[in-house]
Parts: sequence; C-alpha cells; structure tokens
Amino acid sequence: MVDDTWAGLADQFADGAYASVKGRVRTYVLHQHLLEHLPEAPATVLDVGGGAGHQSFPLAQAGYEVTLLDPSPAMLAKAEQQLRRLPGEARRRVTLLQADGENAVEAVDGRRFGAVLCHGVLGYLEQPEPVVEQLCRCAAAGGVVSIMSGNARTGAVRPALERRWEDALAAFDATSEVGVLGVPTRADTVEHLSELMRGQGVEPVRWYGVWLFTDWLEFSGAELDPGDTRQLAAMAAVELEASRRDPYRQLSRPFHLVGRKPTLD
Repeated sequence: MVDDTWAGLADQFADGAYASVKGRVRTYVLHQHLLEHLPEAPATVLDVGGGAGHQSFPLAQAGYEVTLLDPSPAMLAKAEQQLRRLPGEARRRVTLLQADGENAVEAVDGRRFGAVLCHGVLGYLEQPEPVVEQLCRCAAAGGVVSIMSGNARTGAVRPALERRWEDALAAFDATSEVGVLGVPTRADTVEHLSELMRGQGVEPVRWYGVWLFTDWLEFSGAELDPGDTRQLAAMAAVELEASRRDPYRQLSRPFHLVGRKPTLD
C-alpha cells in the first residue's frame, strides 16, 4: 500500500495553486523558457514529479511525446482528470507512470529522453543529489534537463512581505521554511544545482527567475483575479521579461535552471 503524502493536498495544489494568478504565471513563464531550449516536437519529454500535468500537458498539445512520472496516486488521479480534457491526439501522446524520482531510470526502463523536467520537486526532498543524478541519466545525448527549485538566497522575501519581521530576519541564513501549502520545504542555489549537473555530465546553459512582482502583490494583500485575462496576460509578459534579467531574476523566490547533455562525437 502506497503512503501518499500528497493525498490531502492534491486538490489544493492542482485545483487551487495552479488555478491562481501565480500558478498561471508560473506555467506560462516556464513554458516560454522551455520553448527556447527543447528540441523540436515530436521529441520525448519526461516530467519527473509532474503532478497533474500542468507543465507537460501543454507540451503534449504542442506535439511532444510526454511521460509523466509521479509517486502520488492522488496527483496521478488529478493528471487523469486533466488528461481527459485534452484533445484525442494530445492524449495519445501522454503516458502516466507511478514512481519516485529517485527511481526514475528504473521506472522508464532505462529509456533516454530529449528533455527531462523536474519542477517544484527538489524542495520537498531532504537532499537534491539522488534525483538530480536520475534526471541527468534519463536525458539523451544532446538532451535538456530542466529544474525549477526554491531560491535559498530569497528566503526573507515572503515573511518580509507578510510583515513577519522576526521570521524574515531569521530567514536570511535559513534554507528551509513551511511553504504556502503548509508543507516544510527546502531551498537550493543555482550554483549548487549547476555543480550537481556538471557532476553528472550535463552542462548548465542558462538560469531564470520565475515570478517576482506577483509575489509582491499577493503577499501585500492585493486581490489578483485569475479571470481577468487581459491583466493576467500583461502580468505574465512582465514576469517573463523579469525572469531573464538581473537584478530581477536574482530576487525571484523560485529559479529555473536549464542544462544540456553533450552530443555524442
């Protein structure tokens, strides 16, 4: 019997967090980043810890062959729900697998992929090394490895915006917190994850922020309406530009790191 730690959070995560303005900004910004680096469709994509498929299912709609791997039956049930909403052609390009990221290579029977995604997963693990090793092994020669993780250098942002000043002061030297879902999370640095990638034969190519101003608005109490499509599109365009530039990307609470495995000679 599987101990599904996400069973009680699947609705909140899939139907709440991703349906919010921040969730939609995240999906859009990461999608645009990926399009800058992914091989052309119908390349294969492995989404490790892919949850309900919010990031990888749009890739299936764009013609990519997607394998979504997640350890949580509750999250995979959400993925099934999302999958039923896709057009038939896109549905046929998606495979769902239940497995931990630490066992990704075994779960996919040693298959190699044109792109391997792992977004918002490492922060829930005690250490990133085992999963990063698996991600890199699952990438084909010339393939992309895409990791989104919490930024250890911006830990004071959320408590400061929420006016929790003592927590903000302590957060300058902390690498963990209780996240917005009420679950303990751990943060990483671009430099450390880049070093782990290199140790597995994947060369970091570029890193980005993910969102910035959305945090400032949300945590300061501003009402953000995900149904206001015009404002949402304008906000997403600004966040995408900020994600590519210093100093803005350095202030983002999550960061997005993209690496590439060398091609075979």
